Amino acid sequence: MVRIPALVLTILLAACGGRSTPEQTQVSSKQEIPASMQGKAAKQFFGAAAAGSQNRPQAYGGYSKGCQDGAVQLAESGPTWQAMRLSRNRNWGQPEMISYLHDLSRKAAAQPGWAGLYIGDIAQPRGGPMTSGHASHQLGLDADIWMLPPKRLNLSRAERESLSSISMQRAGGAYVNSDWTRQHHEVLKAAASDPRVARIFVFAGAKVQMCNDEKGDRSWLRKIRPWYGHHYHFHVRLNCPKGAKGCVDQTPPPPGDGCADAQQWVNNILNPPPPNPNAPKPKPRRDLTMADLPGQCVSVLQSR
Repeated sequence: MVRIPALVLTILLAACGGRSTPEQTQVSSKQEIPASMQGKAAKQFFGAAAAGSQNRPQAYGGYSKGCQDGAVQLAESGPTWQAMRLSRNRNWGQPEMISYLHDLSRKAAAQPGWAGLYIGDIAQPRGGPMTSGHASHQLGLDADIWMLPPKRLNLSRAERESLSSISMQRAGGAYVNSDWTRQHHEVLKAAASDPRVARIFVFAGAKVQMCNDEKGDRSWLRKIRPWYGHHYHFHVRLNCPKGAKGCVDQTPPPPGDGCADAQQWVNNILNPPPPNPNAPKPKPRRDLTMADLPGQCVSVLQSR
């Protein structure tokens, strides 16, 4: 039997939705949980919500353990974007996220060969754990943006279900492939330069490539963080909105541009460290229940 080093196995198995990205999490403001919700997977309740609440916009909890009130639905199509996979009903976010996507799509449309952006999952109408895929995307402050440069923005609903993005990686994520362009660099630079952004997750080879290519201001590179599986899209995470008392912010990235850290990821991909026989085996991810979430999430589900 061929033994695969633990790090390589993790990279092979992990996908965007398969594991949560690093963050601080805490649960706040407990509320009595109705008997009908007790002991059941919270995703079934949040996945069944067809529309957002009519309450004031608010994010409660952490990016991988929370929910959202007063979400805004990203329009299916706009002058510089299209929302993809509409059947999932995951094009809902906090107003700050929707505004951010409008702004970034206009900047992307200024790049040669880009009509704008194809935008993937944001969150469910009331956030919370998803019925499939992501561990995060629960607050309406995360969004996946496709690496595929849009050539046109008049895709039908059926086309948006069948069209796929393209992978930018080669050698298991150690390097970018021939589809990577300077335009990808500029779109990611614009995305990370916005002060609303906490972090952007992308595969390690893309971060190293951007580190090598950037000859001007490098401050934005600090927010670009290597993470597993992000080679068909990049994942934008916004800071908690100002005054959002129930929202738990992303831990700030370490000082510096993070390029040495990304290079170490690449080194580990190319030359995996030997397996550690004493390393604990990863535990299967347990479905979150309502008891795991901030107490406000019960009211979020029960609201009109």
